[in-house]
This record gives sequence, structure tokens and C-alpha cells, in this order.
Amino acid sequence: MVHGGSGVVRLHDGGILAKIAAFSSFRGRIINANHSIKDPQFPALVLAAGQARRMGCYKQALKLPGGGSLLGHAIGQARQLSAQTWVVAGAGFPLVRFRCNRQPARWVVNERWREGLSTSLIAGLQALSPAALGVFVLLADQPLLDTEGLRRLSAKARRTPEVPWAASYGKRVGVPAWIPKSLWGDLFLLKGDAGAGVVLNRAGARPVEIAGVQQDVDTPQDWQQVRGQLAEQAR
Repeated sequence: MVHGGSGVVRLHDGGILAKIAAFSSFRGRIINANHSIKDPQFPALVLAAGQARRMGCYKQALKLPGGGSLLGHAIGQARQLSAQTWVVAGAGFPLVRFRCNRQPARWVVNERWREGLSTSLIAGLQALSPAALGVFVLLADQPLLDTEGLRRLSAKARRTPEVPWAASYGKRVGVPAWIPKSLWGDLFLLKGDAGAGVVLNRAGARPVEIAGVQQDVDTPQDWQQVRGQLAEQAR
């Protein structure tokens, strides 16, 4: 029975209370079984602050076949790795944000973007929660990344978060990558256009096969080729 006349709701049936407690415990186990509950420990950064001089426009806002922007597509890729997907922006902000069809968990604005890629990586790291065990790092201009490859990267990082994992480029590795917190000190020492690959290769990061890593968008010619491949995939 429930009485609410005094503004206080009382349950007199102890059986009901026991059932509620049991359901809450069971529900908690379901939630904790879902890796997304741990995503503050496994955040993802999409680096998208560059001016893209070789492209001649803000490539983050390029329109994909079927709709959406290049940056919006990158956010979708990053969500294969983590629900805690953040974007580091700089050149063209806030226009790039306005034209983005997907919104990340948070935008980080790198005021020093003119000084090179390293500053975007550092700005992103500085913004992350202390709870992070490491970070997934992606670029905004690799739209042909294989989804299954990204899922493999996510699974490996969650099983062994103390180990660096990175996309295979043949004889070297690079982003997308999982960079454990033990390597962040080395990332903070990067200068200019140096990226995470320098640290990952020096640390002997374990390779992960992710198709599409070799095809990025730097020039109008790159975009024409990649856009054609995306159009084929959309059919």
C-alpha cells in the first residue's frame, strides 16, 4: 500500500522493496557489462585544427556523398572507439563546428593551431579527464578507415590499456592509435608538426591492421579520388 497524504510515500510491502533492490542490483550489472560506462577511461580525440592550405579550403567542412561533412564522418569513426569522442578544432572555428553534421561529446579549441599538429594533440590531452587510462587519437581526414579495423583497435586497447596500439603502415605505425597514459609525457614534448607516430614508433607500439589508413585527404586531387570511393561505398 502507498500513502502520500503527508508528502511522503511509504511502501509497506517488504516484498516489493526486496524486488526493487534485486532489480537495481541486476540492472547495475547490466550497465557495468557495457564498455561505454568506462568510456571516460577510454576517450578519443579527433584532431581537426589545421588550416589545410594544400586543399585551399577548410577540408573539415567538405561535403560527403549522401550528406554530412568530412569531420562529421570522422566523429562517427571515433565513436567506434569511444562514446567519449572529443574534437580538437582551430582553423575555421566556429564555422567548422556549425557545418558539422555530428556533434562530439566536447569541442576543444586549440588557439595555437598555427604552430603545428603537436599543439592540437597537447591541447586535447590537457582537456581530458584524470580518469583516462590513455587516449585514442584519430585524424579528421582519413574517411576510408575500415570499421572492423577500428573495432579491433578498441578491443585490444580495452583488454590491455597499458600497451600502445597503432595502425600498421607497413614498416611503421601511426594513427589511429591507442596511447596509454605512460607515454603522455613524451607527447607533451612534441614540437611543430610532429605527431603521435614519433612516440608510438619509438615505444614499439603493437600494430593493428586497419584498411584505409594510407588514403587521406590533403589536396583537391586526393578528395576527388576519395570522394569517388565513398560514393561507390554508398551505393
